[in-house]
Amino acid sequence: MLPVSVASIEVSAPRERVFAVLGDARRYTDWVVGTSSVRDADESFPARGSRFGARVAVGPVNDDAVTTVLECDEPRRLVLRTRTRRLGAAEIELELEERGEDVTLVTLRERAVGNQLVRLAQTLADPLLSARNRRSLRRLQELVESGG
Repeated sequence: MLPVSVASIEVSAPRERVFAVLGDARRYTDWVVGTSSVRDADESFPARGSRFGARVAVGPVNDDAVTTVLECDEPRRLVLRTRTRRLGAAEIELELEERGEDVTLVTLRERAVGNQLVRLAQTLADPLLSARNRRSLRRLQELVESGG
């Protein structure tokens, strides 16, 4: 079983409004920590199989990433696979659960995709990955709650 990094946050907004941000590939630079630019986003994003390219940085390492939608159940769930040349690949699941009127629990699960070495690297990097994912979710929360 692959190790999974899990982070959650409550957002004071209906899940349709949260999903509107998740469903806009060009907004990923606004909330995903380490993403500096988005390019070549398919107009059909977040339809299954649609993609976008991005420039990402993890510490001193900069790389190009391609993110592909594996599953989309709007406005409940979005599953993405991000692949880079040097940093490897990850599967990211974003789940949106209604928690009352105008409150959405957003849960982000991320797991490395690859061989034993990749899984070991994620296990060792999990504290940093978890902190990055929590910070990304806080940025998503601020973006959605501010109406941005």
